Amino acid sequence: MPESKRKGIYLLPNLLTTGGLFSGFFAVVSAMNGHFEAAAIAIFVAMLFDGLDGRVARMTNTQSDFGAEYDSMADMVSFGIAPALIAYTWGLTELGKLGWLAAFIYVAGAALRLARFNTQVGTADKRYFQGLASPAAAALVAGLVWVGVEYDISGDDYGLLVALLTAAAGLLMISNFKYNSFKEVNWHGKVPFVALLVVMLIFVIVATAPSLVLFIAFLLYTIAGPVNTFRSVDKVKLEHVVGDTEESNDADFDAEQKQSAGDDTASKEKANKS
Repeated sequence: MPESKRKGIYLLPNLLTTGGLFSGFFAVVSAMNGHFEAAAIAIFVAMLFDGLDGRVARMTNTQSDFGAEYDSMADMVSFGIAPALIAYTWGLTELGKLGWLAAFIYVAGAALRLARFNTQVGTADKRYFQGLASPAAAALVAGLVWVGVEYDISGDDYGLLVALLTAAAGLLMISNFKYNSFKEVNWHGKVPFVALLVVMLIFVIVATAPSLVLFIAFLLYTIAGPVNTFRSVDKVKLEHVVGDTEESNDADFDAEQKQSAGDDTASKEKANKS
């Protein structure tokens, strides 16, 4: 008889996911204690762990359904709840109901974004994200707080701006705007020597003013989604912004057609055998 598979979970990728979850939890605790710079930096650390766990799982052939679900749960904490709480405690408390409403819009957008992403795995175009990815949205919100702390800006003085950016990040996550995923980049191929110099220059620029550079970078990336989408269509329609796209409807129709064809074939085979 074939030997049964050993039950358990893969250690390395899930350990990295746990590191990201810890970073998100640390960000929440730091924000509650008024340590906003540490909280914002913890979000970016969580992004590093989130980028590593999936790649390590693919490189070591240790992907699993458990790992995918665990990663989504960790992302909800690190890129959903934590950034909203950081923004709320830093600059939204004085706005009252408007403040927590803006924070909730972000949390709800992150939850819906992760749920939609999980249902589209294997069918979506890997070159693009549908809607702003939750790590990028978290970096945008955390970057704003980090810049504010770095330059001694009180979040309460700009509460409306913080609320607008936080709510906008939440809405962009559930939009249909196309964002480049950079997954088509060949990390195993050879590049010119000058590419290494460019990478070193980028590191130097980031190191000079990390909070400002990272915030500007993710702000430009956030704006690039709507700009690229509007430039790629002749006439802007509602499905280009929000709702079900024609591609997804076609995909569902094709799936139903294939299932129906398969059922018809099975019925015919059954009839022939009888």
